[in-house]
Amino acid sequence: MSDNTVLKITNLEKNYGKHQILKSVNLEIEKGAIYGLVGKNGAGKTTLMRVITGLQNPTNGAYELWGVPYTDKNINTQRKRVGAIIENVGLYKNLTAKDNMLLQYISTGNTATNEWRELLNFVGLDPDSKKKVGKYSLGMRQRLGIAISLVGNPDFLVLDEPINGLDPQGIIEIREILLKLNKEKMITILISSHILEELSKLVTHIAFIDDGRIIEQITKDELNSKYTKASNVTTTNVDALIKILDEMDLNYKIGENKVVTIFGEYDLTDLVVKAKNSDARITHISDTNESLEAYFMNLIKA
Repeated sequence: MSDNTVLKITNLEKNYGKHQILKSVNLEIEKGAIYGLVGKNGAGKTTLMRVITGLQNPTNGAYELWGVPYTDKNINTQRKRVGAIIENVGLYKNLTAKDNMLLQYISTGNTATNEWRELLNFVGLDPDSKKKVGKYSLGMRQRLGIAISLVGNPDFLVLDEPINGLDPQGIIEIREILLKLNKEKMITILISSHILEELSKLVTHIAFIDDGRIIEQITKDELNSKYTKASNVTTTNVDALIKILDEMDLNYKIGENKVVTIFGEYDLTDLVVKAKNSDARITHISDTNESLEAYFMNLIKA
């Protein structure tokens, strides 16, 4: 294990009675990474996060935080370097964001000073607001949860489905906060989701988990090279467009309503000009995530 390894998991298993949830999980996360844990609901994501944050013990196997085994008496010192949101964000809905933050400082034995104010500002919440958290939107509650997880200045964040249920604007806000934490504060992040397309915009590494097993670990660049980007094109003259695509040596398929899906990278301006000159005016172009999701689905069926 290198000096930069934040988390190392070795042959980890977790059983609930006779039901095995985690099956010989092996995973290693290096300092500075944003590591995505991707899997369907029930795949074992939350259980794995509960184990590595000390909420539950493994049935078999082991894990280390910064080289300290979870069985070592010094593991609690390392756990103080970890911030986490597991399952629901635990908030007091009848209190303000400020009061929720101050209670977290008290419960963790940290001195608040004015750091709570800086953290609320960092996640885009007004530290002086008198609004009760129960009246917050889901996105605001998730941002407050992240601020609370930052109490104690952790080096490692473990976030369970923080974008689940958010609208597109809320997802963008959370993504920008996490990227800022990673780049400006050098915080390593493990984030789970069942939405591969959204995680792919954020992470540096991805681990796919299915039925309690890690079935593939891959870097973002490796993932990009494994699936083919695609775009859907609508035209006034499909036959003429097909001739152009053949001349440009592009891969494509004809779908429903004569929508043409073009695979791979190509010069969009060149295509539009050639189509216009061939009486095949392009009326609509949109990126499609079909191939990325197909890669995920094919993987978990393997």
